[in-house]
Amino acid sequence: MSNLKREEIVSLLKKTGALMHGHFELSSGLHSPTYLQCAKILQFPDYAFKVCKTLAKTKEKEKIDVVIGAATGGIIISFLIAYFLGVRSIFAERKNEKLIIKRGFKIKPGERVLIVEDVITTGGTILEMANLIGENKAISAGLCALINRSGNSEKVGALDITCLMSIDIPTYELETCPLCKDKIPLSKPGSKSLTENR
Repeated sequence: MSNLKREEIVSLLKKTGALMHGHFELSSGLHSPTYLQCAKILQFPDYAFKVCKTLAKTKEKEKIDVVIGAATGGIIISFLIAYFLGVRSIFAERKNEKLIIKRGFKIKPGERVLIVEDVITTGGTILEMANLIGENKAISAGLCALINRSGNSEKVGALDITCLMSIDIPTYELETCPLCKDKIPLSKPGSKSLTENR
């Protein structure tokens, strides 16, 4: 499997229905005419291997001890990138709206931990994972994501971004949303509550 180019990634997004158009309420509460559901790519093992191998190759010369993703979007990505790097994979999950590490997973002091995500939007969950790493006296070793739609091409906090593709997707406040004014039916595809920003 070779590295994927931008046009191949766009083709996969369209082919799997991961790139959707309509009227969506995002996890942040903002509205958008476009929604990305990367799980639709990851449901196909061959595609999941291709995208994660491409990301892993960007980190293969760096010292990485652990890869961490957030449940649920980051679990498959964390596992596959860790597989290609030959290191451990763990995931964080929410309890009472707080992101924690459980199930016996451990981050050891001094370990270099790579954070992974399916789609970067606000970066909230990513910063929570970085805080968890710091609380365990470990080192955040960067950030890998399938898609970056944050509008920031270089960093989330202090973390350098490596992604397959950046995409500019317009968003609107409820009060100024042209899709609402045109009475286009609203969908809420996100899995998280509106108080939990990614």
